[in-house]
Amino acid sequence: MRSIGARIVLWYALTATAALAGLFVAGHYLLERYLLHQLDEINEAQFKELKAALGPDYPSLTPLAVDERIREVTESASALFYIDMHGPMTNRFFKSHNLHGLAIPDIRGQHTYTVTLDPIGPLRVTEFRLPPFDVTVATPLAPLHELMNGYRRVFLGLLAGMLLLTVGIGWILSELILRPVRVMQATAVRIRSDNLAERIPVGAVKDEFAQLALFLNQMFDRLETSFAEIRRFAADASHELKTPLSLVRLHAERLLTGELGPAQREALQVQLEELQRIDQIIDELLFLSRADANAVRLDLRETRPDDFLNAFAPDAAVLAEHHGQVFGCRHVGNGLVAIDVNRLRQVLLNLLMNALAVSPPGGVIDLESVVADGVWRLSMIDDGPGLAPAQCERIFERFVRFTPIGQDRPGSGLGLAISQSIVRLHKGTIRATSDDAGRGLRIVIELPATAAAATRTEPAAAELAT
Repeated sequence: MRSIGARIVLWYALTATAALAGLFVAGHYLLERYLLHQLDEINEAQFKELKAALGPDYPSLTPLAVDERIREVTESASALFYIDMHGPMTNRFFKSHNLHGLAIPDIRGQHTYTVTLDPIGPLRVTEFRLPPFDVTVATPLAPLHELMNGYRRVFLGLLAGMLLLTVGIGWILSELILRPVRVMQATAVRIRSDNLAERIPVGAVKDEFAQLALFLNQMFDRLETSFAEIRRFAADASHELKTPLSLVRLHAERLLTGELGPAQREALQVQLEELQRIDQIIDELLFLSRADANAVRLDLRETRPDDFLNAFAPDAAVLAEHHGQVFGCRHVGNGLVAIDVNRLRQVLLNLLMNALAVSPPGGVIDLESVVADGVWRLSMIDDGPGLAPAQCERIFERFVRFTPIGQDRPGSGLGLAISQSIVRLHKGTIRATSDDAGRGLRIVIELPATAAAATRTEPAAAELAT
């Protein structure tokens, strides 16, 4: 079992039930011993009554006289006792009628024992010496067996009830015991890079859970400090690098106005391109640092997805045509989404540029848009080679690039990380998959949407660009 709560319930139920079972087994043994001892005492009391009935002159009595005196005191209890009296050489002086002529078996060396006499059944036997006679008194064990059977039935019923009861009590106990752990878990889930100020509440009772909460809070304090220092370093370094890079770029552009040979001019052009790339990386790192610090403010406005796509699709189609490819966009559903139009346009352009870079000439880039069940789902599908599942998991990491074999396209590896940050700022999700695309890679964005007011009637599906 993976759940600690389930293990607590199981352990508690099994332990309590096993303890009760042990008590019942011990009680069964002790009760049976006690009842057998009581039967032995009853047999002894019956023997004393029989001895008193015989009187002190019993050795001189004839067998007929012995039989008469014993029957006077035993006939009334014939359902409870079986009596067998014999003298030396095993000659019988008395045998109760309920024995039906049978003899009670004798076990040598034992004076109290249990035997089974067919057809009477099990008997508890006690032997007594009444010189020169041996007197055997037996009591039926059937009532005792019925009593013990009833005890076992009650035991099994109580054991089943105990198991059910302990499962319920164990579940309640596990909920109470693990409540601090669940609070810690819920708080720890909420503590992310953009929410490092929250802390786990520490209970008033200074137990192990309180100590664990204090330890975790100290760890989160250290993490918050480390994240703050890293963000501060990234922001400071980016700002400090901007000025010298601008100066280097300025001087390189000034050199281009002078008299240079073709080789020097080409070298300066390469330097300017690399400087521009470094400047772009710095801007991207600055944005990611601000996004991690939750310092990016979005200009959220309620927008109709079809209006947004109507403005985006023509530009995307022209861009695709410039690369010798085709862009198609299809939208289904009505609704409103709270988005920063410029930021979301930046995300889609970034995805489109990646799709154009990996798709072959004449390839088709599709953008599918669906509003349903309170979600706006955007899917960008390309004609590229796709990615493996492990690569799809890592594609949004910073500085991670998966360039197809034979291609060497420029890029910093930060575009998809920035896109992910923008989508998350919109309270949405973004993921990549090649399993259900049917051809290349599918990037799926999901943003919360609300039902649109019925201000105008539009078709449920529309081709926005081809």
